[in-house]
Amino acid sequence: MKFRSAGIMLGTSVAFLSLLGCGGSNGDLDNPRQGTITIASDESFKPLVNALTNAYEGIYPNTHFKLDYKPEQEAIRQLLQDSARIIFATRQLNEKEAEIIKKQKGSHKFQHIATDGLALVISKSNTDSLITMPEIKAILEGKITDWSQLKDGNQKGLITLVFDNANASNLNFVLNKFGITDIQRLRIISSGSNENVIKDVRTNPLHLGFIGVTWISDGHSLASEELSKGIHVMGVAQKAKPDSLPDYIQPFQGGLEFKRYPLHRDLYIISREGYSGLGGGLMTYIARDVGGLIIQKMGLLPTVPYPRELEITTGKNF
Repeated sequence: MKFRSAGIMLGTSVAFLSLLGCGGSNGDLDNPRQGTITIASDESFKPLVNALTNAYEGIYPNTHFKLDYKPEQEAIRQLLQDSARIIFATRQLNEKEAEIIKKQKGSHKFQHIATDGLALVISKSNTDSLITMPEIKAILEGKITDWSQLKDGNQKGLITLVFDNANASNLNFVLNKFGITDIQRLRIISSGSNENVIKDVRTNPLHLGFIGVTWISDGHSLASEELSKGIHVMGVAQKAKPDSLPDYIQPFQGGLEFKRYPLHRDLYIISREGYSGLGGGLMTYIARDVGGLIIQKMGLLPTVPYPRELEITTGKNF
């Protein structure tokens, strides 16, 4: 396979445990309120990770996160090498990876924080904005190679698939989802980042891009709004023959709820922190309602939703 390069104001306080064990009296150790650690994450989640860590640093100015964005498999390798304290990933560690940490006399824990969606994006000049799961599989198998082969296809031309990177979560997710093991014969390119996928698709009507939806789902972000210009987000239907237009779902919160969007995926934080340090503080923060609010604002479905309180006035005393 050949690739070519192409504040939220927070009013909720967070309670944390005191520093425990592992030399807890050592003032050099970080804790939930101060210190510096490295976080590695697949680049698909860069907007979300930036939002979460910026918010945390806003509450605790003595904390700092060194963020390292790279393909998911490389982020996992960084965790195994103990050069990243925590990572954001779309899967848990497998048995072999967990055994590596165990042999290092370490431990790890994970936390499911959100349901994410892999978005399929095309140029606005491409009118074929609906697709089915069987059609996506046929494209990845090389059985569908031209836009005109899609159901009710309006465009002619060879389909070129655009991903951010090899070994990144976007490509690995679709290959695992459809059981694809060989992509040597596909027209497929790597653009280097999710942002570059969007830019590539915007100017190439025959290209089909795959991105993490957080890049375009934050309705309050000027950057997200700017990136969304000139592209369509495809609606994806589970069945080969959808009954109606509502069967085509987009990867935004309405579609992620109840996992109706066919290309939904889980998002985890994985930590190898052996004491109650800054990594644990961030995980606790995300697990509480404030973290859920930020995840929700970024367009994903939080595992712990932010509670909304409604006051209803009836004019009657009960």
